[in-house]
Amino acid sequence: MVHEMSQSDVSGVAEIERLCFSDPWSLDTVKEGLESSLDTWLVLEEEGNILGYCVFRVIAGEGELLRIAVLPEYRGRGLSKKLMDRLVESSIKNGVKSLSLEVRESNKKARNLYRYYGFQEETIRKNYYLNPCENAIIMWNRRI
Repeated sequence: MVHEMSQSDVSGVAEIERLCFSDPWSLDTVKEGLESSLDTWLVLEEEGNILGYCVFRVIAGEGELLRIAVLPEYRGRGLSKKLMDRLVESSIKNGVKSLSLEVRESNKKARNLYRYYGFQEETIRKNYYLNPCENAIIMWNRRI
């Protein structure tokens, strides 16, 4: 089940951050997400366990996917698609006309997922990521 993040989800989301990203957001950053009027945090939960989440920001009719992650041991089960489905649904409901994101150049699985949702690679941001240093591919879906 995908639902908006609540206070009780914060520590689980922060743990997914720690396990999935080489430069994870802090627990405080995740907590602050509950107070943001621009950001929507969605949590994927099964049988009381948080397996994944995503967060996106909407400003002036444009959305940006800031993060999406699924615990490594649950990948390959279509859970990212559940999060993406809800992100697109929420974006349409909130009048979003286009969505953007950045993704590590080496993350082929994520890039394929985003292409499935109509995102196209538009440019490269050189040396954007650290740990390890890597380019970011900027992708857009301009017709949500």
